[in-house]
Amino acid sequence: MYNIFSFKSKKEKTKNYFQLLKPRTMLLILFTATISMIIAPGTLNFYLKIICLIAIAMGSGSARCLNMWYERFLDILMVRTKKRPLPKSLIQSKNALVFGCVLSAVSILILAIASNIESALLLLLSIFIYVVLYTMILKPRTSQHIVIGGISGALSPVIAWQAVAPGFYLMPWLLFLIIFFWIPPNFWILSLMHTDDYKKAKIPILPNTHGIKTTKKYILFYTFLTALSSLTPVYFNFLGSFYLISSCCLGSLFIVLASKFYKNKIQPINFFYFTFLYLIILLLSIAVDNFIS
Repeated sequence: MYNIFSFKSKKEKTKNYFQLLKPRTMLLILFTATISMIIAPGTLNFYLKIICLIAIAMGSGSARCLNMWYERFLDILMVRTKKRPLPKSLIQSKNALVFGCVLSAVSILILAIASNIESALLLLLSIFIYVVLYTMILKPRTSQHIVIGGISGALSPVIAWQAVAPGFYLMPWLLFLIIFFWIPPNFWILSLMHTDDYKKAKIPILPNTHGIKTTKKYILFYTFLTALSSLTPVYFNFLGSFYLISSCCLGSLFIVLASKFYKNKIQPINFFYFTFLYLIILLLSIAVDNFIS
């Protein structure tokens, strides 16, 4: 009987630590890195590629863990975040800090050993931007924090590409551009659904500092930028007709829905989920086009 309860306790503890990594965000970053790695040139063997992807996922998770540790007192104030492991005291704050720091160091070390120092340094840069620049410096001070903070998540395809194909290539930076422009509207839609939460936590977000209408204008503007940037791989002849058709259809739909959202003709939650669907299908179309070309 003791062993059964002990097993359940360890399982719950593992689950709580896993929640510190923001698994859904980590999986999305892992997905973008995987697509980049699939289309990248290079001779890195399959098993090392898997190790590199695991390291990138670990690095992403560690940054989110440190974000949760730093914002643990703010998370208590917000309905959306108060059930996280740290606000509920399911994990001690010092343990979360050690876990995040160790995971960061291990992920960078693994990537350096499995691939190259350049990709490891990019992973370090990504973690630094998210934890220090975004979480500690910009988020408490400016409503535009997500624009700069988005660099961290947008770097994932560049890190993955660098791991298998060292040197400068334009294509991963075009993927970076697409994700960089995609992140702000995705976040601002979410912020519109939780304005009271952010107000309680005294975190400046666009709806509270500039109003809902201005926020929707920004969402529409960045939607245009996302759709436009999605065409750049075709402009530079990296991808072909299949991707061109896919990106045009997806981009047009994204703009139409953003316009409807601006006019209050679509619910925020529905548009929020569509943004994820847009990015996933767009990236999958890149992989398919690369395969059939």
